[in-house]
Amino acid sequence: MSTSHVDDLGAEVPLRGPATRIVSLVPSITEALATDVPGRLVGATDWCTHPPDLAVTRVRGTKNPDLAAVRALDPDLVVANQEENRELDVRRLRAAGVAVWVSAIETVPQALTSLTRLYDEALGLAAPPWLVRARELWSGPPPARRGRVAVPVWRDPWMVVGPRTYTSDLLARLGWSNAYAGPDAGADRYPKVDLADLDRADLDLVLLPDEPYVFTPEDGPEAFTRVPTRLVSGRLLTWYGPAMVEAHEALSR
Repeated sequence: MSTSHVDDLGAEVPLRGPATRIVSLVPSITEALATDVPGRLVGATDWCTHPPDLAVTRVRGTKNPDLAAVRALDPDLVVANQEENRELDVRRLRAAGVAVWVSAIETVPQALTSLTRLYDEALGLAAPPWLVRARELWSGPPPARRGRVAVPVWRDPWMVVGPRTYTSDLLARLGWSNAYAGPDAGADRYPKVDLADLDRADLDLVLLPDEPYVFTPEDGPEAFTRVPTRLVSGRLLTWYGPAMVEAHEALSR
């Protein structure tokens, strides 16, 4: 007999018990599952790069998963994310009788709550040590304001992290104000901008992550002449899971 839970979007997720055959379409959640329940993880996307030695069946990308390959793994749960994955793919999996848990995460508190629910309700597990530690680290008040920052995620055209994003909330909790997430920000969560709008004196720092665009010492910093830049791991800025502990410790410095 199955028990229905609800995911972050309120959709029913029928499970016969704690999930034991899981396909993850979310790289950050893949890392969490591989850390805590590696024996339950049977499939992941090509973008699931942590841990580096992850040995599971690959089901293509986050935006174009091979749904036939997913179904062939006979999962009792597929884990997806509202931003990372397409609603169409979720609908098709559910229509084929596959239980799908969709997370919706735009803030650090939402990440902590969502992951706690996933472990408790879908996996039948208490919060793992890294999640307990992440909750401790991120529960305190933010430090003194450090300045205004911008985070490009693409080049040619330049695109930046905008409002209502996990990255923007994470930075705010570290004392940084996202220049593209203020009250005047538009509806676009990842707006296109001109380089002149990025390389300007009223910004204190531009963070250049290594994903989704791979900024490197030779590709990115040379475009800026007025504002300091810093190369940073995109995993620390965007991955909720064990990376949340590393993010607080590394980015606080």
